[in-house]
Amino acid sequence: MEVTEFDLKVDGDHTLHVYDTGTVADAGHLTVFWHHGTPNIGTPPRPLFPVGAKRAIRWVSHDRPGYGSSSPTPGRDVGSAATHVSAIADSLGIDRFAVVGHSGGGCHALACGALLGDRVLGMISIAALAPRDAERLDWFTGMTAGGAESLHAAAAGRAAKESHEASARFVPDMFTQADHAALAGEWSWFDDVVGPAVENGLDGLIDDELAYVAPWGCDPADITAPLLVLHGGQDRIVPSSHGQWLARHCRTARLWLSAGDGHISVLNSAPAALGWLRQ
Repeated sequence: MEVTEFDLKVDGDHTLHVYDTGTVADAGHLTVFWHHGTPNIGTPPRPLFPVGAKRAIRWVSHDRPGYGSSSPTPGRDVGSAATHVSAIADSLGIDRFAVVGHSGGGCHALACGALLGDRVLGMISIAALAPRDAERLDWFTGMTAGGAESLHAAAAGRAAKESHEASARFVPDMFTQADHAALAGEWSWFDDVVGPAVENGLDGLIDDELAYVAPWGCDPADITAPLLVLHGGQDRIVPSSHGQWLARHCRTARLWLSAGDGHISVLNSAPAALGWLRQ
């Protein structure tokens, strides 16, 4: 599947780097905006291209500010994703669309559903965090120590987060055995999107995590489009309690809890989820 890339000016002099698999001949296709995780660039999910072709899906995505070729926007909130998606859709002449996001991208997909109303036809949130102020959710419980420390640092402010990242190290046990198997298979695709996301610095990662622990600028309870919440029961990065909370608080939500899956292996259920979305 061919991917076209271009830069779009938004918010005055800021740039978003956009990816699009569509053409003018794609009448009848469903446009799906993909929202990437932290830290990734925004190229559409190649492992899902075969099912996307079968389901007549056109993928559109972008590097969030601070990643890839998109301008940094310090202080951005999760809700800003809706403004950016709306601007990209307008530039491409797309009226209505669906949204899909994984991990931190799931939070940004939820923001689009909460803020863009009827423009969003349907949505899938995969392994997403709930808002930091979620009532009756012990937000950090179930996270690995390294993941919790990273988000606690973000909650302490930019200086604390930057200091944490200066000494942070990758901890393999954040992933389950099933995750490692997925990363050794078709989801080795993450090798292609993680490295480029951090090669020019950590602005995107830091701004993402600061946004996750701050007020989102939207309320997932305002989502009106059909929503599928997909979560792995063994997720050590974003515990499944977050997905369960989202499913309880979004009136249109349906929960698919994959008991044996972690943060990455849950993506093996994404083809079936796209079938749900297309219907």
